Amino acid sequence: MRKVLIAAAIVVVAAIAWHVLSPRPEDRGNPRYFADQTYNFETIRVLNDIAAVGGDSADVALAVAGLKAGDAQGWYQAWSAAGDRAMALAHRTVDPISKGHALLRAHNDYRAAEFFLAPDDPQRPGVWKKNIDAFYQGLDVLGVAYQRIRVPYGHNHLNAVYYPGPAGADKKPLLMVVGGYDSTMEELYFHVVAAAHERGYSVLTYEGPGQGSVLREQGLTFTPAWEKPNGAVLDTFLATHPVTGKIVLIGESMGGYLAPRAAAFDPRISGVVAYDVFFDAGAIASRHVPPFVFWLRDHHYDATLRYLAAHGPSDPGSTWAVQNGMWTLGAKDPLGVIDAFKAYTLAPVASRITSDVLILAGADDHFVPADQAGMFAKSLTHARSVTTVMFDRESGGGEHCQMGAPSLWHAALFDWLAAKFPSPGAATPAQQN
Repeated sequence: MRKVLIAAAIVVVAAIAWHVLSPRPEDRGNPRYFADQTYNFETIRVLNDIAAVGGDSADVALAVAGLKAGDAQGWYQAWSAAGDRAMALAHRTVDPISKGHALLRAHNDYRAAEFFLAPDDPQRPGVWKKNIDAFYQGLDVLGVAYQRIRVPYGHNHLNAVYYPGPAGADKKPLLMVVGGYDSTMEELYFHVVAAAHERGYSVLTYEGPGQGSVLREQGLTFTPAWEKPNGAVLDTFLATHPVTGKIVLIGESMGGYLAPRAAAFDPRISGVVAYDVFFDAGAIASRHVPPFVFWLRDHHYDATLRYLAAHGPSDPGSTWAVQNGMWTLGAKDPLGVIDAFKAYTLAPVASRITSDVLILAGADDHFVPADQAGMFAKSLTHARSVTTVMFDRESGGGEHCQMGAPSLWHAALFDWLAAKFPSPGAATPAQQN
């Protein structure tokens, strides 16, 4: 018995010594949630809206805990559950501010839940409705002033939301904002509207072909001639909301093509912001595709291409991008997405832009190569002024659209607005310094 006790004691001492003396990995922070850039970016996208009460960090951490990149159904279930928790909180909360904030968080969670689902997934319509309903309920409870506007567009219609600014907003330019490749009109509230209201601006947001409910409910896909939908929105808005000051058009993500394209054909636009730069979509879409793929297509090896598409290597981000492209652009196959994107280049029209231009870019942008900022700037040969701001990794704004660092790009935007479109009697940033 004594030998057994001694042996047990030796084992215990050895275990303690091993635990104390053995090397352990250092406990270091990790700036990423996923190794896959697309899943990581979409997580940051929810975190980004915390500043405008569109999320809670604990909810984000809980939603992505244990998720695997590429598991679109797992992502949907986790974010749907987060949205349901926020809705439950809203329903049992009496305080209107807390209730409204919970509804806005639910909206963002449901928006995220839909993101990676296949376009024809039957779960999409339900979670889309939850997302939209929660957003406008949240604005109503919080007492945020807004007007929903139906814009005639041929046999269809576009949608806009106008957020009138506080007293004195008429002395500032009207900010008009459009999203991009996967944006929703409602999320523009978190990205631009809330910050603009704090600074006294009125804001007009809208969704065009290929975006939001215009795509989901009417089936309208993107058009490279973006001056048409943008012009239709302005025509309808100005018919009932005369604007005495300037109009500044801000385009987010692929909106970095859409907004400048519209400005090239519409003299009513006094300033245009590419947030971020999106100069040549064809080059963006094709840069990672091996040249032999185009050779196979050009020589009609269609069966080989179909085999490669079905069995070739693919990452979650590429899978989503192709699915979304076929859906939003109306393409029939992956190479059709690239073909469609070739029409989305500012090279032929940039010289027509005569407004002030602000170009924002992230050095680590995983969508758009950083050199497109310089290409765009050089092409703006008739712009009244061109300002380019490149955010590096150390600044915190290196991601696409400075996602995760809204205060950083807001500082650049609103200083630029104050300098180029000062209110009567107001000091410009240069004068203040």
